Amino acid sequence: MKIGFIGLGNMGGPMAANLAKAGHEVTGFDMADVNIEGVTMAASGAGAAKGADVVITMLPNGQILRAVADEVIPVMNAGAVLLDCSTVDVDSARAVAEKAEAAGLGALDAPVSGGVGGAAGGTLTFMVGGGEDAFAKAKPLFEVMGQKAVHCGPAGNGQAAKICNNMILGVTMIATCEAFALADKLGLDRQAMFDVVSTSSGYSWSMNAYCPAPGVGPQSPSDNDYKPGFAAELMLKDLRLAAQAAESADADTPLGTAARDLYAQFVESEDGNGKDFSAMLPRFEKRGRG
Repeated sequence: MKIGFIGLGNMGGPMAANLAKAGHEVTGFDMADVNIEGVTMAASGAGAAKGADVVITMLPNGQILRAVADEVIPVMNAGAVLLDCSTVDVDSARAVAEKAEAAGLGALDAPVSGGVGGAAGGTLTFMVGGGEDAFAKAKPLFEVMGQKAVHCGPAGNGQAAKICNNMILGVTMIATCEAFALADKLGLDRQAMFDVVSTSSGYSWSMNAYCPAPGVGPQSPSDNDYKPGFAAELMLKDLRLAAQAAESADADTPLGTAARDLYAQFVESEDGNGKDFSAMLPRFEKRGRG
């Protein structure tokens, strides 16, 4: 396929490289001066999008997505697909899809899970919102860039799935870290705590697969001085998107809101910026009830 790829950063760059390696004709654009193997660079987003079968975007936020959509939609051929892989607010995803569909284009919002390693290795998971026809057209690209693509329903539902998942993740990680810190103060050995909880009703992905206690459970960022696998500031971004969606949809999410506020304090007022989101454990270790 002929692909335009806009946003060639830590995630977009390797994704575009994998598409080029698979034999697709990829034309890219990024605000930074980047060079991606196999990708022909254009002078603008519109230049990358012109004549493409699928235009893929990987951008920082909804405001930038809306601006890029305004630039590329007018130059795209009818029947082409605008495939956004950014993690943005649901309202922006739906507004862009509406504009694309009004112009005779397919539109998909397909945020990803799997991080930079997944982007490089082609093992991402895509949560996809949008029409069936557009999803079918993009499916071969998902198969190159990832290992799984789940069609979650109409426009915006990909973003909805991502932020609901990550709200659960943020809340369960905080609960896991709180429980380890409490276990420490009660004199319960961390390995014993893990052995009980990981095989009992308290088990979760945060405990079993990504344990925040160093030296306990499988390898995780806690074993590497909390260097990020998933940075605390990215968790904060997703929790803010979840809170924004909850407000827009009139949903009551008290634990999601509390998790957002704790990660905001950790990232913006403490030492959490640049650390893994599981570094909440040393934060709680140092604190009493005061």
